[in-house]
Amino acid sequence: MRILVHTVVSQPFSENSYIFWREGSSQALVVDPGFEPEAILDWLAERELVVAAILNTHGHVDHIAGNRAMKEAFPDAPILIGAGDAIMLIDPEHNLSAGHGIPITSPPADRKLQDSEQLNYADIPMECWDIPGHSPGHIVFAIRNITPTIVFGGDVLFRGSVGRTDFPGGSFEQLEAGIKAKLWVLPADTIVYPGHGPTTTVGHEMRTNPYVGQGA
Repeated sequence: MRILVHTVVSQPFSENSYIFWREGSSQALVVDPGFEPEAILDWLAERELVVAAILNTHGHVDHIAGNRAMKEAFPDAPILIGAGDAIMLIDPEHNLSAGHGIPITSPPADRKLQDSEQLNYADIPMECWDIPGHSPGHIVFAIRNITPTIVFGGDVLFRGSVGRTDFPGGSFEQLEAGIKAKLWVLPADTIVYPGHGPTTTVGHEMRTNPYVGQGA
């Protein structure tokens, strides 16, 4: 199985939205559609891809702002999010958009995910793991039956950094513990697709990350 990944960077927060699909398939998955869903929809239309599911790593507004447009375009695609962040989809105070003066909501979750749930959409088997700390119900999506392993990590682990923990419900201790328990056990060549910035690998961050790496 070969998984193809396309990145759409959404402004104003330079948030990474991802489209991924199994090579040869007409179905795709969208991770964290941000403030520029039109760019995602145009790209999908050009390639005649249909969205099988909308995956949210967490509920902050820059990662869910495009949910409504995606759901309107693909009403059969379920919205998936960690159970602990599901309230953020429908509450602008919780998703931090109200504080920016732009209250935004998403359609509610169709499926509220728990730690270690097994998923299969667009014929792609995945797992989701709870890694709270940036938000209370933050999850990551992992595809482990391919080489290298792929993780869509949201705002957990960045190249040379980690997600902020000063938002409501944040905790650096939780974030650090989750990264070490869930990500550091993966193969070193595991590719991490983060919510902001360039991709990285588990091995690179274990060696060099100044917050959670070996020298931290």
